[in-house]
Amino acid sequence: MTVETSIRLSPLADWAAAFDQLPAGIRIREMPFLTQLSLRLDPGGRAAASVAEAIGVALPTAPSTFVGTDEVEALWLGPDEWLLVAPPGAGAQLQDALRAAIGDGFGTVTDVSAQRTTLCVSGSLAQEVLARGCAIDLHPQVSPLGTCVQTRLAQAGVILLVRDDTATCVRLLVRSSFAPYVASWLVDACTEYREAVL
Repeated sequence: MTVETSIRLSPLADWAAAFDQLPAGIRIREMPFLTQLSLRLDPGGRAAASVAEAIGVALPTAPSTFVGTDEVEALWLGPDEWLLVAPPGAGAQLQDALRAAIGDGFGTVTDVSAQRTTLCVSGSLAQEVLARGCAIDLHPQVSPLGTCVQTRLAQAGVILLVRDDTATCVRLLVRSSFAPYVASWLVDACTEYREAVL
C-alpha cells in the first residue's frame, strides 16, 4: 500500500544555500507561507472602523505606507485596497474576523497567500544592491520606516516595505512565479561585493 503525502515547498526552498554564501554586508532570507489577504472596502465607511478594531490597527490611508502590530500588517495598495500580512496559518481566523467586521457593508476579503513569497533583504549593502535594479530612492529621508511601494526590481513587480529607520532592512513581496528570477538577480548583484571588507 502506497501512501501519498503532499509536501508544501516554498518557491525559494532551494535558495537557502546560495543566500548563505552572500558577502558580508548583505543578508537575504525567504519568509515563506505568510498569510496574505487582499482587502477592499470604503476607507470612510463603517466597515473600515470595524476592521481596524478587529485587527488592532487603523488601515493606513496615506499612499505608499504600511502600519501594523505583532499579529498583522496593513499595506496600502490603493484608495480602497490593502494587503493584510500575518504569520503563516493565520488566514482562516483572520478572514473570519474581517468578514464579521465587514458584516453587511461593502467590502471583500480574498486569500492571496499562494500568490507571493517574501524576501527579507538586510545589511549595510541592502540599499546599494537594491538600487542596481530598482528606481525607488531608499534613502531614509525619502523612504522612511513604514514606506510601502509597488515597484519593479530588475523588471519584476514587487511590493517593497522599508522596515527600519536606516532603510537597511527591506522586505520584498514577489509573485511566486518570479521569485527564482528575483533571487538569482539579487545573488548576481552581490557578486562584486564578495571581496569587500565591512
